[in-house]
Amino acid sequence: MSEYRMDTQCIHAGYHPGNGEPRVMPIVQSTTFRYETSEAMGRLFDLEDAGFFYTRLGNPTLDAVEQKIAALEGGVGAMLTSSGQAASMLAVLNICHAGSHVVSSSAIYGGTFNLLYKTLQEMGISCTFVAPGCTQEELEAAFRENTRCVFAETLSNPSLVVTDLELFAKAAHAHGVPLIVDNTFATPMNCHPLSFGADIITHSTTKYMDGHAVQVGGCIVDGGTFDWDNGKFPMLTEPDESYHGLSYTKQFGKAAYITKARTHLMRDIGAQASPMNAFLLNLGLETLALRMERHCFNAQKVAEYLQNHEKIGWVNYPGLPGSPYYELAKKYMPNGTCGVISFGIKGGREAAMRFMDSLELASVVTHVADLRTCVLHPASTTHRQMTDEQLVEAGISSDLIRMSVGIENIADILEDIEQALQKA
Repeated sequence: MSEYRMDTQCIHAGYHPGNGEPRVMPIVQSTTFRYETSEAMGRLFDLEDAGFFYTRLGNPTLDAVEQKIAALEGGVGAMLTSSGQAASMLAVLNICHAGSHVVSSSAIYGGTFNLLYKTLQEMGISCTFVAPGCTQEELEAAFRENTRCVFAETLSNPSLVVTDLELFAKAAHAHGVPLIVDNTFATPMNCHPLSFGADIITHSTTKYMDGHAVQVGGCIVDGGTFDWDNGKFPMLTEPDESYHGLSYTKQFGKAAYITKARTHLMRDIGAQASPMNAFLLNLGLETLALRMERHCFNAQKVAEYLQNHEKIGWVNYPGLPGSPYYELAKKYMPNGTCGVISFGIKGGREAAMRFMDSLELASVVTHVADLRTCVLHPASTTHRQMTDEQLVEAGISSDLIRMSVGIENIADILEDIEQALQKA
């Protein structure tokens, strides 16, 4: 499928029906798969043959969607997970253990911040957070001898910071570790982190990839470009006793990382996606290219409208020429960023609450990045576990409203915003 363009791959990559087979990717709703001999089954368990034997480790429906996402990102393989949080956790745990250290941008989703700041810390994996706009010297200073990966978001949720991917990749590689990038908001339609030096991609497929708010899921994509054989990743290069001394890099080459994530962590943790959710996700992926164009168009119009409104204190959207991230956005996402905008209303938090409660078309929901316009106050919801200092580091003020602009008619969206502002 590599010869086809991205919007064509959204529709056709991953599933290729043969003669007389279903045109639409089927849901294989089975936990297990039958084989005629014990020897055939044993070869699957020893990773000597490829095939499906238990849905926790692989399923035809999941496999087709994984192949599609890997193709869209340009990776060598992908693995679906039960949520975006699971994808972030497994991406790190695949190469980190007690005693390891992570360097992360501080401008990341609140749940991911808590994963790195608290949960993984309790498991013995420490993390140093750096400002997304840090200098190369400041970034370099965060590394330690036991650093095993760098984590960042292409476009942060909800502060909309655009990460300088090449800067972060250069620092990571100089210290012999991979760069893991969460590409949820930009999607592969608007950014290809692997092209700018990233090594591993994660997604919350719950967001734009699904686009309809009908499934919770995540995905890890292996770029297949990082050289794991530098002495820092024995879990990939040295014999794995749980697989009779198998070495992932020797047996699976460029796909070593994603193979270990599936056969080791998914086997033992079990955060797998369901076949039904994978099917629903695929329906969203088929229209991803079309929807992202509309999301970005509508968001640009809303951002420009808010920027010129007397009741708005500030607007943050990378597509605005006045944005501090405008130039980085043009470099990494020349065709558009996403449909999410953050802004503050004059009058502070109380005015923000009145505005949100007065919206009629847009809904106040926890979700973000689907086809319906919605709003949220992150400081009191998704990021409420953070201290005031941590909120500032993440670029989240107490008056920040996150608006996820949908694909409704732009005139209706703007009229709804205006009537709500008049009541704020």
